[in-house]
Amino acid sequence: MRQITASPRLTGLLGFNAGYVDTAGFLALHGLFTAHVTGNFVTLAASLVYGTSGALAKLSALPVFCALVLLARLSRSVDLLLGTKIVLLAAAALIMIAYGPFPDSGTGLAFSAGMLMVAAMAIQNAVHRMHLANAPPSTLMTGTTTQVMLDLADLLRGVDAPERAAAQQRLRKLVPAVVIFAFGCAMAALAYIGIGMWCFALPPIVAAAIAVESGR
Repeated sequence: MRQITASPRLTGLLGFNAGYVDTAGFLALHGLFTAHVTGNFVTLAASLVYGTSGALAKLSALPVFCALVLLARLSRSVDLLLGTKIVLLAAAALIMIAYGPFPDSGTGLAFSAGMLMVAAMAIQNAVHRMHLANAPPSTLMTGTTTQVMLDLADLLRGVDAPERAAAQQRLRKLVPAVVIFAFGCAMAALAYIGIGMWCFALPPIVAAAIAVESGR
């Protein structure tokens, strides 16, 4: 299985796109998380309690995510996977731009666009696990942030030289991952406010840049 070199540029693009897609999808599709799919359990409960829309999409996100990870594992071709991710994000962008915004994210084209983005982020997660094992996570920042705080605490209290060196090395990888993910979230929010549904045009372009960078 081919391993991809985890260059700073590649990991930065991955993290930016994950934060961007997750935020744009959340804003446009009534609280649907497309990358952090387990967060949909919380928003699903809120939808059921308050009677808001999007329950079906939130309920479907995890099964769709799991199915795509399974298919990605069976494929094992990183080039095919990255190419498929571009197509999925491009298809979602076309739907959102042509027909959005939607009053209900759980029906029709809105549901299709949401699941396309969930599928794309599932592929990104699978690619990371299979082909970028040494790179920091690009989509789930809770564990990453926890490790950053643990390493900072160790440095503050003082640890042996080998442990200090290991903590510093992890921080050099993990802190940029958190920052670039947050930057992607911020840019998605600004783009959504500024250009509406056209904000979805950027993720497939970034995904194409990821595919090019991974081949270097």
